[in-house]
Amino acid sequence: MSAKVEPSPATSFSLLRRLLLEHGRRYGVAYFAALLFMGVGSAATALVAWLLKPALNHMVEPDGLRAMRVLSFAVAALFAIRGLASYFSQVLLARTGAHIVADLQSRLYDRLLDQDMAYLRAAHSGDMLARLSLAANSVRDALQVLTLSIGRDAATLFCLVVVMFVQDTALALIAVSIMPVAGYGLSTLVAAVRRLARSSFDGSARVIQTLQETLLGISVVKSFNLEDEMRARMSRAIAEVSRAANRAAVRMALASPLADLLAGVAIAIILFYGAWRVTNASADAGAFFSFVVAMLMTYEPGKRLARAHLEMQSGLAGARLIYDVLDRPPAEAPAAGPPRLEVAAGRIVFERVAFAYRPDEPALDMIDLVFEPGRTTALVGHSGAGKSTIVALLNRFYTPASGRILIDGQDISCVALQSLRQNIAYVPQDVFLFRGSIRDNIALGKIGAGDDEIMHAARNALVEDFVRAFRRGLETEVGETGANLSGGQRQRVAIARAMLKDAPILVLDEPTASLDSDSEREVKRALDRLRASRTTIVIAHRLQTILSADVIVVVDHGRVVAQGRHADLISRAGVYRDFFEVQFGQNDEQAPAPDA
Repeated sequence: MSAKVEPSPATSFSLLRRLLLEHGRRYGVAYFAALLFMGVGSAATALVAWLLKPALNHMVEPDGLRAMRVLSFAVAALFAIRGLASYFSQVLLARTGAHIVADLQSRLYDRLLDQDMAYLRAAHSGDMLARLSLAANSVRDALQVLTLSIGRDAATLFCLVVVMFVQDTALALIAVSIMPVAGYGLSTLVAAVRRLARSSFDGSARVIQTLQETLLGISVVKSFNLEDEMRARMSRAIAEVSRAANRAAVRMALASPLADLLAGVAIAIILFYGAWRVTNASADAGAFFSFVVAMLMTYEPGKRLARAHLEMQSGLAGARLIYDVLDRPPAEAPAAGPPRLEVAAGRIVFERVAFAYRPDEPALDMIDLVFEPGRTTALVGHSGAGKSTIVALLNRFYTPASGRILIDGQDISCVALQSLRQNIAYVPQDVFLFRGSIRDNIALGKIGAGDDEIMHAARNALVEDFVRAFRRGLETEVGETGANLSGGQRQRVAIARAMLKDAPILVLDEPTASLDSDSEREVKRALDRLRASRTTIVIAHRLQTILSADVIVVVDHGRVVAQGRHADLISRAGVYRDFFEVQFGQNDEQAPAPDA
């Protein structure tokens, strides 16, 4: 399932070559057309400078007015052609750039979805948001700078230099000799700008991270009076971006005085030498005038061309960040080889399963465990004991270091991943609801489900009981991550989503935690309907929620230390009875009776 990884480009040249090969195949025609239009504009610019020679010479002739009329119309036509060529080239570049950004964002998002939980949990979402937005735009900008440098500035510079050589070869050689000196001076600035471009991106990512954390954790920010702390964090992130941008601007701005100095020296030499030749050597005044104008017209495209390498570094820094993700092999990409998981009864077996999130810190230590079909098995233990890890391995969020997990005799590592997860319905403790309505969130349990199926799930999960009070009913917007609903309401929406999925294996992660008594009672009623005829796994911290479980498995330090029914476990000393006494006191009679 792993794809071959192309090594991330180490140099600007290799990275630029990759960008050209990758995007040139798809957008080569558009870029070629844009270059063609820019070439027409460059030729028109050079012709304007070339026409100044006959214009000046005809101006002093007695009957030169007729020729000047023709030349005037020609100059006007050339400027019109140049304007139209600029318009069409800009439109083509803008549209092509938008397609490139959209394509990169889609590919980056697809590759992120193909990664496993270990990678996604290690990556900060703010960093990925920055890559998806800022870095993708940077790739477009790098290609546009390159295209403009070649099609507009380099082409214009070339055409004007040709005019200069045609009009006066000696003066042209003097002017061109300055260019290598300017190129050497600008090359020293490139490395610094490249480093600052990465620093600016990192700061921008932290700005996004801080904003995201503030909005998602606004209740904590407000309740702990953290406004000043979050302002300070945001200020530091913004200051980092500002410093990097200012330092990059200083180095990029150095290109202008360097170009001005060299251009001033060249122009001074040429004006003095050219004037001497016209005055003392009877050189053609019209040719000299045309040469000087052409030389002056090379100043702006020459300066832009000199800055192009500096400006491109920011775009290439973004491209490196994009390829860091795109070159990562897909860990969970669908593959054609493995067979589908076929669940008949739903019997789950863990055989000598071991796993560690970090080296030498085992989360599970040779677990042997069976979840029988049609029964509810509760996992109990201290925080960090390994309960959630068992569920994560069952979902193949992670891969065991050793051992295997079987469902109806089929090793889950050897079946199609999508088919495995299609057979598991998951109701987390911290319910996540997506943007949209209550109906939209329930419908995610089964893409393409009809209204009758959605309504049936909502009814069985007791969602209908509370949406009657909403003016828009199931069409009520849930808000960001479900903020417009209470905890119990969000839980019932999640249960409805799981009911609609109708999977034979059900995983419940403390589904009634942090609920009040009324909400807990309603959620438990909905869960009782959902658990019927399914292999059910319940992660529990509150023992009163699992007293009626068919089997209670006690997990401690990554091992199964006891299992059985509540009455069996409470009758003997151990971790379970310690839990029970902490929550309900020494007297068993104080505990709520198990549900029938």
